[in-house]
Amino acid sequence: MTIDTLLDEQRRFPAPEGFAAQANAHPEWAAVARSAGAADPVAWWTEQAERLDWAERWPDDAPHTWSPAAPTGATDAETGEPVLSVPAATWFAGGRLNAAVNCVDRHVAAGHGDRVAYHWEGEPGDRRSLTYAELEREVAKAANALTALGVGAGDRVVVYLPVLLETVIVTLAIARIGAVHSLVFGGFSAEALRFRVEDTGAKLLVTSDGQFRRGTAVPVKANADAAVAGVESIEHVLVVRRTGDATPEIPWTEGRDVWWHELVDAQPSIHEPEFFDAETPLFIIYTSGTTGRPKGLVHTTGGYLVHAATTHWQVFDPKPEDVYWCTADLAWVTAHTYELYGPLLNGVTSLIYEGTPNTPHPGRHFELIERYGVTTYYTAPTLIRSLMTWFPDGVPAEHDLGTIRLLGTVGEAINPEAWVWFHREIGQGRAPIVDTWWQSETGGAIMAPLPGVSTLKPGSALRALPGLDARVVDEHGVEVERGQGGYLVVAGTWPGMARTVWGDPERYRDSYWARYWKQGWFFSGDGARYDQDGDVWLLGRVDDVINVSGHRLSTIEIESALVAHPLVGEAGVVGVSDATTGEAIAAFVVAPSTGAADDSGAALLAELRAHVATAIGPIAKPRDIHLVPDLPKTRSGKIMRRLLVDLAERRPLGDTTSLQDETVPTRIAALIG
Repeated sequence: MTIDTLLDEQRRFPAPEGFAAQANAHPEWAAVARSAGAADPVAWWTEQAERLDWAERWPDDAPHTWSPAAPTGATDAETGEPVLSVPAATWFAGGRLNAAVNCVDRHVAAGHGDRVAYHWEGEPGDRRSLTYAELEREVAKAANALTALGVGAGDRVVVYLPVLLETVIVTLAIARIGAVHSLVFGGFSAEALRFRVEDTGAKLLVTSDGQFRRGTAVPVKANADAAVAGVESIEHVLVVRRTGDATPEIPWTEGRDVWWHELVDAQPSIHEPEFFDAETPLFIIYTSGTTGRPKGLVHTTGGYLVHAATTHWQVFDPKPEDVYWCTADLAWVTAHTYELYGPLLNGVTSLIYEGTPNTPHPGRHFELIERYGVTTYYTAPTLIRSLMTWFPDGVPAEHDLGTIRLLGTVGEAINPEAWVWFHREIGQGRAPIVDTWWQSETGGAIMAPLPGVSTLKPGSALRALPGLDARVVDEHGVEVERGQGGYLVVAGTWPGMARTVWGDPERYRDSYWARYWKQGWFFSGDGARYDQDGDVWLLGRVDDVINVSGHRLSTIEIESALVAHPLVGEAGVVGVSDATTGEAIAAFVVAPSTGAADDSGAALLAELRAHVATAIGPIAKPRDIHLVPDLPKTRSGKIMRRLLVDLAERRPLGDTTSLQDETVPTRIAALIG
């Protein structure tokens, strides 16, 4: 079975000559890299491992091992299917290195200690910058503090902080001593935090007194206390003083709770590093949990760092003079790979920002780009669509974004019209856009354009990067024809791949490797299609495909058609029950505040249905269109379509704790009745 694809985007944007001339991944390099990566991926990745400093090399005859899922000889009593073994991979096992040394110390030793590692700006406007030499000293102090608290190699530390320099510092310090970090978004509920603390068996929780969010100082410590109450593994709670007198009543447990400024600031600024095997766990990152119990994905040190450094160098083209800004919260995998490890491994200057993009006004990001001279701006399609809504006439003339030379998107497929707006307004028609596809499970980018090589197609991540192999196949594993849609898989293994699900290896096998075990392929859970050139277009999660009268339609394509209408800022599309067609299309559209009950609203709904019919075809015309003020989105910016289905079918809402704004579903329900 394949997925019907009807949207046909024909606009093309060749790599600018000036960019190509200075690109890290220039055309000649790319040709050699793609050929070598296809011929012998292990040898190619082994060569890329030289980007890191190793205290001890791995055995030259075994840089990679792979035991794919295979029948054990037993049979499942319920399904009759063979019981499969749990797959296992290693990369560079036996090699020894230290993640923090590679990210910080070696740049200082190379004479780059005066280079700024991070510019930080808080939501209220407070600012601080750290050079690589200063970061080295701060990480050393934090590492000594962790040791003083009894944290050692293999221990788990949960970090529940906003975007602060302390978040970066403690993450690197945890890695430096061989412990395992698990970062949790600072806005998550106590229940969500508690699950992660208990699941990891964390010894230490790092949190803050409060955080600034949408112009308000919000207490955090009470949430943290509720999350660790009665958890036997927790020995200490290390607290960063962020909001201070703005959140005065901070609960405190003597003997357990420790202030960061009292402990860390008193430590020596020199720390002698140890070196750890490449397969030492580096971090546990949890899937969002919007569709069930969150999975704690385990990433190990050596292979992950090689993948992060290599893909960041290729895709984001870092230069010593760059100011690079990945806008993700530090708890998301996007930030792990392309805000922490990737940029630091390549010695880049980064910007990090604590607050929301529209506080105190919608142009806050434009101000930050100007203030710090940002050259690379990597963000999510949901923010781009919000900017389109906030600035329908384009970026105001008073903002100078002339330093931007490269743009990037991440998190979900970007609608072509949002891509074109991003290119025209933020990139001023000259900056390439690297549309990256990857997942928490993959560790780093799998598909993305090379900005000095690729002819860009709005809405497409194009194809796999060198050394990687992404394919679109049907349910039997047969590659689909050009122009057809199917299931996106990664053929083979790669260094950045998650090694297991923490505490549940069978779930790792069943979620990612069981479907195509005969081929040894990783199943992404995403639908995709090939265009006539063989480039890949994402169609969203397989679970989001809508079956209308036997036609399997992608929500992404329908949403893209709606967003292409000049009055639509955002759209969320879901399938709902229909007695005639099996499923019908329901669309939730963020448009001007026009009520659907009046004449202008009714006219707009008719116009939007006709617009989709023209752009895609009559089969894709929504049965229902709801005009709404906002869409329910997770804290990582993804539309929570499950809640849209609940709203459309007027049934009780499921869990809403992952939402950016938990009031959105209630407001939508009041509008649609």
